Amino acid sequence: MKKIAVLVILLIIIISCDSSKKFGQKNNIVAKTNDTVRIANDSLEYEVIIIDPGFNSWLVSTAHPRQFYTQNYMEVRNRFWVQQWNSRVLSPTMNNTQLYEMTIDFQPNINYGYEVNYLLFNYLTYFQIRNKQQLGGFTARF
Repeated sequence: MKKIAVLVILLIIIISCDSSKKFGQKNNIVAKTNDTVRIANDSLEYEVIIIDPGFNSWLVSTAHPRQFYTQNYMEVRNRFWVQQWNSRVLSPTMNNTQLYEMTIDFQPNINYGYEVNYLLFNYLTYFQIRNKQQLGGFTARF
């Protein structure tokens, strides 16, 4: 299965795959274990794994519910925030390497679907608020 993953507080790995596939199908699986949030599509599309102490409870208690934002709204912010994130990863002398460890491969021409964008958007919002970081452009708020 191709993966989109967010691991251990600040480690994010996104591996893109075939853009002709769509994530929003019936075979999505959502599993939550402790501070792990996993969304998977068994038809070999995308997987998001987020392991970050506190993120799951923040997602449930603080984040806006699904369908509050449109997919387009989240995609625009995700593209910009991911670009800023990757810029910080590639400038380790200017940024905290414990916060920005790995780049995110988030391709603007791929439709990752609502769930992937929702989780990435909320993780990046949570990350900015929790770590008092601003990825620029759009202020993270809940």
